[in-house]
Amino acid sequence: MILVTGGTGLVGAHLLLKLTQEEEQVRATFRPNSNLERVRNLFSSQHPEGTRLYAKIQWREADLNNLPQLEEAFEGITKVYHSAALISFDPRDFRELKRINVKGTANVVNLCLEFDIKKLCYVSSIAAFSHNDGKTPIDEESEWIGAANVYGLSKYLAEMEVWRGAQEGVPVVIVNPGVIVGPGFWDQGSGAIFRAAAKGPKYFLPGGTGFVTVNDTVEIMTRLMRSDIKSERYILVGRNLSYESLLQLLADGFQLKKPGKKLKNWQLNLLWRLDW
Repeated sequence: MILVTGGTGLVGAHLLLKLTQEEEQVRATFRPNSNLERVRNLFSSQHPEGTRLYAKIQWREADLNNLPQLEEAFEGITKVYHSAALISFDPRDFRELKRINVKGTANVVNLCLEFDIKKLCYVSSIAAFSHNDGKTPIDEESEWIGAANVYGLSKYLAEMEVWRGAQEGVPVVIVNPGVIVGPGFWDQGSGAIFRAAAKGPKYFLPGGTGFVTVNDTVEIMTRLMRSDIKSERYILVGRNLSYESLLQLLADGFQLKKPGKKLKNWQLNLLWRLDW
């Protein structure tokens, strides 16, 4: 049986859809405030037999730092996809980021060792790589010299826990997706970009990043888990885009006027202070 942590997130939900389509036996963790109905709706909208597929999931309430709950979720499991995480770039959230992303991942790794899990796939992020000048390409072998933000630091530290597990005997693979886009989660994460674009913003952010679809992400994850590959990490990016280009593409799709003004640094700092 396969365990998916963070089953109500964008990656977790789409991964569950793929695994159930392939008739795998799956169990997924969720937190008390999670929206299971959104996952059910995703299944119904993305597959004609979505209701039947959704019913195949064994749901287990489990906080990453509640060991009795997590141990129960691990009973009878052979493979683990660890996608549960907190996403925040606010320095004030660093303690919670460490608690969930780092300590929670350490707990998952320890249980993988305890339950003799055959393979672990950890969903990290390109944020775990060092910040660079935007011109030098980053690859899987790039040296880490410091994170650009607290979220990236938490994911890097979580990766260290996964590599510890690998040294202690757990076969692991790590994926580092860019910004993941896909249907069903328009009120959180990357969905906020689409909501903002639908309102016809006048401004765009400087810079850019790498993007990847959620379908490509879960496809690669499942292929890696079925392969003999272990102790490797993979950057998952389908396309690098500036934020200006992205909003222009979305404006075309929504048939709206393209944003024509770039936010200046002082404006970005003001927005940060206002906590927008």
